[in-house]
Amino acid sequence: MTELYLAADGGNSKTDVVLGDGTGRVLAFVRGGTSSPHNIGLDGTVAVLDALIRAAHEQAGVPFGTRVEAVAVYLAGADLPVEVAQLSAAVSDAAWAARALVDNDCFAMLRAGTASPDAVVVVCGAGNNCVGRTADGRTARFPALGPISGDWGGGHDLAEHALRYAARGEDGRGTPTRLSSAVSGYFGLPTVEAVSIALHLGDIPLDRVRELTPVLFEVAAAGDLVASELVTRQADEILAQHRVAAARLDLLDKPHDLVLGGGVLQARHAQLHDQVVAGARAQAPKVEIKMLDAPPVVGAALLALDALGMSSAVEPVVRDALLQRRVNTSTSATAASTMAATSGNTPPTGA
Repeated sequence: MTELYLAADGGNSKTDVVLGDGTGRVLAFVRGGTSSPHNIGLDGTVAVLDALIRAAHEQAGVPFGTRVEAVAVYLAGADLPVEVAQLSAAVSDAAWAARALVDNDCFAMLRAGTASPDAVVVVCGAGNNCVGRTADGRTARFPALGPISGDWGGGHDLAEHALRYAARGEDGRGTPTRLSSAVSGYFGLPTVEAVSIALHLGDIPLDRVRELTPVLFEVAAAGDLVASELVTRQADEILAQHRVAAARLDLLDKPHDLVLGGGVLQARHAQLHDQVVAGARAQAPKVEIKMLDAPPVVGAALLALDALGMSSAVEPVVRDALLQRRVNTSTSATAASTMAATSGNTPPTGA
């Protein structure tokens, strides 16, 4: 049997685990709930990963304990160096493979988006994050701890601002905006004030506020100034992340790839997309912009194979195999039941 590897990508709502080999074959693909240590703690993370890894061995017909050369684990919540170090130690102690590669899930997205050694990824999904790398091994990253580390933007922020400006536009404290009628209409209530009261009293669950992100983009596309200003602010934040990361890596005036990922960016809302593309080319004339078109677990698998000295010919085989597996897979019942017993947590519904 050729060398085996394991790869895991874990976010706030799901975790994908792959078992494959050095020829590009994908032997198993399983999916479970959150593995973010921010959500379930480090012990919970190890328990979830262990359940999924065992399920992957079972699916592949490979006895658990068979030698695996490398495991690549890229998780949301591995933001600070101390968090990466703690997670790396825990993964190494679990002895799932002879070698462990551990970092933030943005690095998996970066690798999924490009093979270029000089690259930056900006992820705009539920929130925002950005990392970069160079051929000589340097990296750039942000703490990404939310408002306490200066972060702004992403779907959740945009939705909350849409509701705020809708309320202010309706009652006169702010600029009149079509967001007011769009928000009240979305929830089937006569006014934004009624929406706010329903959210306060629990008649509308608070987590439904995040559903307003597409509403914001629709109103902006129709020409509303207030909504458009929010979209522009999001574009400016994405461009600032790219600018700072590329400058730290001395890439602003050099050829490099900019990968755009996350649900907000991958939706390719024209107003946001066009501003980001034009702005990135203005601040980095030699940049090549790429839209992420593969799940992050593809990047985790490729990083594991990179560590094993994978030939370039294997990469398209791995990409095709994983994309096909992802389309056809469903959460392993064995892994799900094991996780429920070991984690004691219900995964959040966020992206």
